[in-house]
Amino acid sequence: MSLPAVLLRLLASLAFALLATAHAGAQSNEPGCRPEMASLGLPIHRVQLAKDEARLTFVGHATFLIETPGGVKIATDYNDYVRPPVTPDIATMNKAHSTHYSNRPDPGIKQVLRGWDPEGKGAAHHDVTLGDVRVRNVPTNIRTYEGGTDYDGNSIFVFEIGDLCIAHLGHLHHPLEPGHLRALGRVDIVLFPVDGSYTLDQAGMLDVLKSIQARVMIPMHFFGGGTLSRFLARTQDLWPVERREQPTITLSKATLPAKPTVIVLPGQ
Repeated sequence: MSLPAVLLRLLASLAFALLATAHAGAQSNEPGCRPEMASLGLPIHRVQLAKDEARLTFVGHATFLIETPGGVKIATDYNDYVRPPVTPDIATMNKAHSTHYSNRPDPGIKQVLRGWDPEGKGAAHHDVTLGDVRVRNVPTNIRTYEGGTDYDGNSIFVFEIGDLCIAHLGHLHHPLEPGHLRALGRVDIVLFPVDGSYTLDQAGMLDVLKSIQARVMIPMHFFGGGTLSRFLARTQDLWPVERREQPTITLSKATLPAKPTVIVLPGQ
């Protein structure tokens, strides 16, 4: 083969490699994903959701990554210790403890929603729509370190995705009153703390779940298997329990269980 022919073949091979690399880069540049995540071996390519689905991943503690069919990513109780492997579009926070908020949120977050009024003038009020999700809050009170009450110091955040309504109870410290329940409306999926000490006691949390009547109940904030087991022992005569092996679950209105069910995702 002549030298010019060899050079032409080398140039063609190089051009093909460059095109393949550019195509792969475009495929991995999913909105909200940081490019450096690819080097960590973290999942970037995700199966696309149907228009009536939502995907929840239990990141840990009180943080879930909620993903919508339109690609919007939400991190609940976003903080500096437990974060999802992607930059969310929306971050919700509660101020009960530093593991539930951040003063240094990622600048790539489009909406940072604090469950309290940073100026201390009253309750926080959020009702925002981004893409195919609506996010709103229901203010709640929290205990102070001195034993008093910080009125409207936290919030329950509600996420409306298609026909699904997801409520994250945050760092709930007290039973829900009729006004809270009216503000919540119908809830299909509830994410709730079960530690029984830093938040509401376990018996009180059972009463909250009975009043909400969600079809799917996912526990969080349980500081190890013992605390979670004690809570599940209280539910054995009330609701069936499903334990999943993976921290991610995809749900839609059509796939909700026929009767209220506790679904345990691995984490802490």
